[in-house]
Amino acid sequence: MQQVKAVVALAKGEPVQLTTINVPDPGPGEAVVKVQACGVCHTDLHYREGGINDDFPFLLGHEAAGVVESVGPDVTDVAPGDFVVLNWRAVCGSCRACNRGEPQYCFATHNATQKMTLEDGTELSPALGIGAFAEKTLVASGQCTKVDPAARAAAVGLLGCGVMAGLGAAINTGNVTRGSTVAVIGCGGVGAAAIAGAALAGAARIIAVDIDERKLENARKLGATHTVNSKDVDAVEAIRGLTPPADDTGHEGGADVVIDAVGRPETWKQAFYARDLAGTVVLVGVPTPEMKVPDIPLIDVFGRGGSLKSSWYGDCLPSRDFPMLVDLYQQGRLDLDAFVTEEIGIGDVEAAFDKMHGGDVLRSVVVL
Repeated sequence: MQQVKAVVALAKGEPVQLTTINVPDPGPGEAVVKVQACGVCHTDLHYREGGINDDFPFLLGHEAAGVVESVGPDVTDVAPGDFVVLNWRAVCGSCRACNRGEPQYCFATHNATQKMTLEDGTELSPALGIGAFAEKTLVASGQCTKVDPAARAAAVGLLGCGVMAGLGAAINTGNVTRGSTVAVIGCGGVGAAAIAGAALAGAARIIAVDIDERKLENARKLGATHTVNSKDVDAVEAIRGLTPPADDTGHEGGADVVIDAVGRPETWKQAFYARDLAGTVVLVGVPTPEMKVPDIPLIDVFGRGGSLKSSWYGDCLPSRDFPMLVDLYQQGRLDLDAFVTEEIGIGDVEAAFDKMHGGDVLRSVVVL
């Protein structure tokens, strides 16, 4: 066991604390990772506010990259010295989804068996089974995905959650292809990544929708061909106006794929009506438990056809997607650096939450 510095949420709604925690030596199927960088994600704030569950105290942080320091017995997929991106989808290999060849939908993803603790022995709940606002963390070895060690940790670590969620919403869930028309509602970190994913997939027209001109400017840099400030105009009408129908039948137009990266009933309804006939809606923004599907006539659901999907972690398979995306980043074809607004110290997480609230950053990244 070793002691390291880490950021912990001790109680609901209270500012996070930088404290000392105990990290056990890795047991069977486990690995200790020396964290090099970890993004500050909105999910961490949800944990701090009690929006996930009440299993305080939480060890926050989950968008991380680092180097494997040690592994437990029987671990063969990673070894000490490997540069890895951490993930929260360590697939089991034996559930129905895994057995039918779709491990990206695994029902039984797993985490480390042992618990990290406060100095007094109080067990910690690691955010998304990772807990990487720490100098070192204990994870299941399957949560470690080896990638090119020459890659910048602060950038590729973001694949661990938000950036992968957005990229995957476009590429994996939305099945964006060459020539597609795509609209993205909400251009924070996840929405910006969805725009980058649509551009990477070869979409011909990418419409970014937000109420913040700063976010729309970032969207343009990441591949948006058109922007809509929905504070000033009706988002549905604007998207339809930018995606004219291909015939003279009087059809109103719409995007092939509309991605809701906000996760509110009103934005989901906008996405529903802004898609073309037989188009696809992808919900990747995370709603709160009390939110309900908006009042939409069932005949509209039937009559418009297409697909209504949700995207959990971008329907990614880390072992497949992370190395590929890191290679594209290294080749200059995927600008992960654009998502790193600032690099901060491990004691600056609470201040980063404030900047997140103000919409001032795509990502603050803790660098250790």
